[in-house]
Amino acid sequence: MDAAGSQVANECAQYAGQYQNGFITTQGGNLLCSKIIHLITDNQVKSQVSKVLHECERRMYKSVAFPAIGTGQAGLSSAKVADEMLDAVVEFTRQRSVQHLQTIKIVIFQTNMLTDFYESMKKLENSDSSTTESWFSTFKSFFWGRNQSSEKKKFVILEKKVNLVTFQICGESQEKVDAAESWIKDLILKEQFENTISDEAIENFDGTQIAILEDLQRRKQVTIEILNKLSPPQIKISGISRDVCSVSLEVQEMIQQIKSTEEELSKAELLSNLVEWRYRGSNGTFVAFDKLTNMQLEHAKRAKKPYLDVRIKKRNYKVNLKTLKATDDQGRTRTLQRVTKDEGK
Repeated sequence: MDAAGSQVANECAQYAGQYQNGFITTQGGNLLCSKIIHLITDNQVKSQVSKVLHECERRMYKSVAFPAIGTGQAGLSSAKVADEMLDAVVEFTRQRSVQHLQTIKIVIFQTNMLTDFYESMKKLENSDSSTTESWFSTFKSFFWGRNQSSEKKKFVILEKKVNLVTFQICGESQEKVDAAESWIKDLILKEQFENTISDEAIENFDGTQIAILEDLQRRKQVTIEILNKLSPPQIKISGISRDVCSVSLEVQEMIQQIKSTEEELSKAELLSNLVEWRYRGSNGTFVAFDKLTNMQLEHAKRAKKPYLDVRIKKRNYKVNLKTLKATDDQGRTRTLQRVTKDEGK
């Protein structure tokens, strides 16, 4: 209050007894802010933080800074305060109605409280990894900023929205502030991991695979880059170590699936040069099946299977491989042909 100046003290005296929702709002006085929201401590930290956040949104404020509420004269434990403050912030930011408030700062004056806030964030992260954004990514954005891509490096980086959370560190001296910042950076680096996967099959990733990668990036605490101009192409996955490992396994499975599909297509291409399966079209002429279905029909015949399900003109048919008749769900039939290439067309 002393730092804010006499004007703020006079306003508080003027509004004494007129608290609404447990707080009053005054001018910023000598402080580097436009307004000060004064709280009546009631040990309900989460409720108070939530009320302030909604008040800021209602008044269309763009930023707000909190101290570690209740850890002073109220004597609340910093661990409990950290849990309640961060719970309130997370619940508020998940609301779709939030349009104006963009930056939320928590100002910590005592370095020993950093551990409690860090542990609280870890608990939040582990409790719901599908909806909680990476706290470590936001720390990293604050201390180092976002990485700029090299003009010479050609890559695709999937878009990932990161909501900025800022922790302002205050201390008795610059040396102590620097020490606290260094400690936080060390925590970040311990959690970070990067893995690069190189494979020619990455070049064949299409919209389906990109959509899967985007979904993985949303659900996991990772950033994914596709370096498709390198030889061989690469996928770089960076983020929290456990999620990097999990996503890397899924990417490897995607690559293996593409390789298997390519191998099947290659076999189907070779087989189509030897034998061709056809079905009678609506105008009486015979139409060749696609190469994969052609291979499935040929393999089924060689395996002496009696029936095989296929699709013709977006309809399901059951093929009798002895009579070479295909019947759909409505009982309609089509005649099939099997022609070896040395027989001609």
